[in-house]
Amino acid sequence: MPLIVQKYGGTSVANPERIKAVAQRLLETQQQGHSVVGVVSAMSGVTDSLIRLAKEITPQPQGRELDMLLATGEQTTIALIAMAIEALGGKAVSMTGAQAGIVTDDFHTRAKIDQILPNQIEEQLHAGAIVIVAGFQGETRDGDITTLGRGGSDLTAIALASALHADECHILTDVDGVLTCDPRIVPNAKKIEIIAYEEMLEMASSGSKVMQSRSVEFAKKFNIPFEVRSSFHKARGTIVEEESPGMEQVVVRGISIEKNQAKVTITHVPDHPGCAAHIFSALAEAQLVIDVIVQDVSAHGTTNISFTLNNEELDKMGDLLERIAAEIGAGEVRKESGRSE
Repeated sequence: MPLIVQKYGGTSVANPERIKAVAQRLLETQQQGHSVVGVVSAMSGVTDSLIRLAKEITPQPQGRELDMLLATGEQTTIALIAMAIEALGGKAVSMTGAQAGIVTDDFHTRAKIDQILPNQIEEQLHAGAIVIVAGFQGETRDGDITTLGRGGSDLTAIALASALHADECHILTDVDGVLTCDPRIVPNAKKIEIIAYEEMLEMASSGSKVMQSRSVEFAKKFNIPFEVRSSFHKARGTIVEEESPGMEQVVVRGISIEKNQAKVTITHVPDHPGCAAHIFSALAEAQLVIDVIVQDVSAHGTTNISFTLNNEELDKMGDLLERIAAEIGAGEVRKESGRSE
């Protein structure tokens, strides 16, 4: 049977009624003659609540234990959806990321997938079950639970679609597809019917909330077409695929807005070869994701270097840049949150 991977986000499983609706949709998809793998997020708001809870215990939770805590959100959802499918007369099996064979590196809270060993998923599919996989999580080779970063359930779905050679991959969300702008800001934003990986990646990296940018990068790398559609009705959404000749006729595809940004400026950086590289190598080693970089024109042998990043990245940075600035003989480090781009 053709295989479909369907991913449901937090708003799609936000309460028992929506969980039952997702279960019904998964079962109907199977009844239409498909093998079905569902990938689900934690219920809306649960991950943020768990992070707040952890920070009530300690302002800087240790990564391994934070991953252990956050993974429980998705595990709650997969069990409830499997129960709902069984209640409808279907057969379902829930699996954690580890049980699904998702093997990651050991960088906690933003792990990268090393490989997927989907043997257990394939066995259950052959037995006629709908497999419900916890998104956002995996396991190291040493058996530690890891998480894939904010929006990581998208990456789980795309990666499983690749590993299982799925015929279709659907990312189901609370909007009708990829829109030209955030409908909460521009009410008459239009749905885009087809978009190229590169355009989708640019929008995801620039503040579009529809997809995690890493998942789009993965889809592009392995050429995994997918469709972004609404979980609340059956209408077609936006197909994301390789660029076609007709796509290049579009001058502007959409507008993205990222509000949760911070700006960091390192002043009086010595204008010597290797100083900027030292700064950004340290950020890369810490796996901090930065966006726009600006360097002032050099004056009196020094320059200012500024860059933007997510507020969450700023929190993780700690005093890293202060230490780097001292090492290279730079001036002060200025940090400003509450920015948009």
